[in-house]
Amino acid sequence: MDTLALLAMKMIDYDAGDRRRINHFFKVTSYARTIGEKEQLDESTLFILTAAALTHDIGIKVSMEKYGNCDGPHQEKEGPPIAEKMLSGLSFDRAVIDRVCWLIGHHHTYTDVNGIDYQILIEADFLVNLDEGGASPETIAHVRKTIFKTKTGLAIFDRLFPAEG
Repeated sequence: MDTLALLAMKMIDYDAGDRRRINHFFKVTSYARTIGEKEQLDESTLFILTAAALTHDIGIKVSMEKYGNCDGPHQEKEGPPIAEKMLSGLSFDRAVIDRVCWLIGHHHTYTDVNGIDYQILIEADFLVNLDEGGASPETIAHVRKTIFKTKTGLAIFDRLFPAEG
């Protein structure tokens, strides 16, 4: 079985019983892969992006247990060690583990975005979060203006939120 499919199954096991979390990471992964493929990422970067999209919210469960909330900074702090253990257990290459963990540790930080994988992960997560969270038209317009940079991400955004963009 493909290592990304194994990772997806590990994440399903990790979030077992939480349909919302499982559906969320699959939606983010689908958008991330679509944007990544349309933006012509190389195979290695697309692999890293996909692994990061599958695991980006892995810190939520521990954040809820430790802090009683799952705000961005807590997810960014708690997620990488859990992901590192999971990815290592699946024999991912060290360079992939390091980048995926770094992306998890920054996916709620929207300044100094370095790398197309980082940009796309943020865009994919926003596409899903704006929809799931019932964001206001003002918030949606602000996010489009300040966050979205890729041609494909903008195209998807404008089709999901035509009135607000």
